[in-house]
Amino acid sequence: MHDLTDSRPIRVFVYGTLRRGESNAGYLRNATYLGRAVTPPRYHLFDTGPFPAAAARGRHALVGEVYAVDRATLRTLDRLEDVPRSYNRWQIDTPFGGAWLYLWVAAIDPRWPRLAGDWCKRRRLPGRGSARRR
Repeated sequence: MHDLTDSRPIRVFVYGTLRRGESNAGYLRNATYLGRAVTPPRYHLFDTGPFPAAAARGRHALVGEVYAVDRATLRTLDRLEDVPRSYNRWQIDTPFGGAWLYLWVAAIDPRWPRLAGDWCKRRRLPGRGSARRR
């Protein structure tokens, strides 16, 4: 696990609104983009409406991006993600080294549609959640 007192850059894996072109990408304007990454198929991805929620113990890979951030940016991301009430950070392996992944820890609304793993494409899986339109 990364020691947060260490001065080396901290890597984060983002899979939703923090990705390039998405609504919260500005939070990473001072970060260094390292590249695209895909996790092993171990997660569920839910569409809450305004943002995604990834949960552990699923069967889908998450598609995302890895960034190098400083401690101040990580603290800002923790506030944005409402750690520890809504999300917690988990360390995962990426092609760029270990990175933090924000996983949903609050209750999951049974109406949330389940996605195939790529928030930017929002391809819903059959049999879960409402048929909301955007």
